[in-house]
Amino acid sequence: MRPGHAWHSGWRWTVVLAGVAALCCLPVLASALPASVPALTPRQLENKILASQRLSFSGYAESDATFGLPPLPAFASVTPLLDGITRMRVWQAAPDRWRVDTLSDTGENDTYLDNGTTYVWDSGEQLLTGIFGPEVIRLPRAADLMPAALAVRIINEAGPDAKLSLLPPQRVAGQSAAGLAVRPASPQSTIAQADIWASPATGLPLLVQVFGRGVAHPALESQFLQAGPWTPDNSVLTPQQAPGTGFTATTPANFAGVLKNLDNEVLPAALGGLARAPSPVPQIGVYGTGLTAFAVLTFRHGTGGQLLTDALDAGAAPLSFTDGTGAIASAPLVNLALVHPYRSPDTFLLVGFVSRSTLEQAAAVLAAKPDQDFGE
Repeated sequence: MRPGHAWHSGWRWTVVLAGVAALCCLPVLASALPASVPALTPRQLENKILASQRLSFSGYAESDATFGLPPLPAFASVTPLLDGITRMRVWQAAPDRWRVDTLSDTGENDTYLDNGTTYVWDSGEQLLTGIFGPEVIRLPRAADLMPAALAVRIINEAGPDAKLSLLPPQRVAGQSAAGLAVRPASPQSTIAQADIWASPATGLPLLVQVFGRGVAHPALESQFLQAGPWTPDNSVLTPQQAPGTGFTATTPANFAGVLKNLDNEVLPAALGGLARAPSPVPQIGVYGTGLTAFAVLTFRHGTGGQLLTDALDAGAAPLSFTDGTGAIASAPLVNLALVHPYRSPDTFLLVGFVSRSTLEQAAAVLAAKPDQDFGE
């Protein structure tokens, strides 16, 4: 080896390693840069966020949820979304044409929405499922936690009476973001505040944090780590079935999981001090509105009894009524109760953004009057 060759070789590798280290540090450095945004009123920023639904964009996002509800096997597909980190790749051409890939250590599940038809790809099963027909009722999915979808839903559900204020700007996904605090007007809501940071130019939400009352740490945080404009590409938004993979077609009702076992039960016009709201699904009663609401789902005998048993086994607190039995679980954002009246084969599941005491009051009414025609 020529004299000095080893030194020059080591010097070259030092330069390469230094370059790699610099590239790795770029996201950190970008987030540390000062954020600067134009002057906007809270209402102007809110309108920009709502208008962003029409954008074409792509990105990589992560949600971090700590709801703290007991895991129920019947809702196994939902549990990871409510307690843990969900990693998502996102492509959106329009509100009704998008794709969200959920990434995990064991593979990925991809959801496509194409003008009303949903497709789901399961890499573990090597199966593509087409869901044909309107999804009137479904379980939550990862796409609901994507920052853009979550922010718009929060603003819409908070309603016109919500209190809006500006937050200090910060850098998110390498860009300056304007901050908007949304506070539900009703003190009955378990949600104290939702903080949204969005691009001041396009309104695209980049970071969403949702706080329960009296809690300093967000129970739900969803953030883009990379996001930007995207020119729609049909090959990305069209499910591709590779050789050797399976395909099945189904309906929304058959794909609804445990929700297939809902029963029709006449429910009261008010529960827990909240009036029943109109619902497109007769098997579900919704009480209250927006971020101050809870739902009542009526499950048939076998499914409902198993849900109650699973909740108690998972640590939910037992409830005892003169005419029934049940369980209740409290979490920072969502409270959940189950009640089985002795005179009914069904079990009621109550869940929503209201206090534990509100659900206990509602459960007591359902336990006491299972055979009464509540009427409207």
